[in-house]
Amino acid sequence: MREDDERWMRRSFERARAARRAGNTPFGAVLVSRDGELLAEAENTATSDGDPTGHAELNLLRGLFARVGAHRLEGATLYASGEPCPMCAAAIAWAGIPRVVFSVPAARIGAILAGRPGPTFSIGVRDVLAASSIVVRVEGPFLADEGERAMLTT
Repeated sequence: MREDDERWMRRSFERARAARRAGNTPFGAVLVSRDGELLAEAENTATSDGDPTGHAELNLLRGLFARVGAHRLEGATLYASGEPCPMCAAAIAWAGIPRVVFSVPAARIGAILAGRPGPTFSIGVRDVLAASSIVVRVEGPFLADEGERAMLTT
């Protein structure tokens, strides 16, 4: 892990709490450049926007590409409060993000979010990305207990 990983992961927790306060599923994501510059951050908006693809990672990428394009992603790290789902993992590969750090593993997310609408997946981000021709380094779970608390509290 890197020196600033805790700081940026905790920022993703702040976004997860904001999503929960807005009535959305509590997920947040933060993208940081190799030099430690915040490139983008987002939260899940699937419920409030009525768009099931409104996951934090996809919202982050859409906002970033609309603003600056993909040229600054070399060496970037995406921090996700929860393990990215298969849809988000594929988007991460397509975007060329070389490193992902996640907090709460997929196996725990299903238990935490039991009873909420929408699917959960038992396939992990590592399995999805292993099938890609793009190499993405995945680290996690990281600060998982704190990440779980962020999902459950505002």
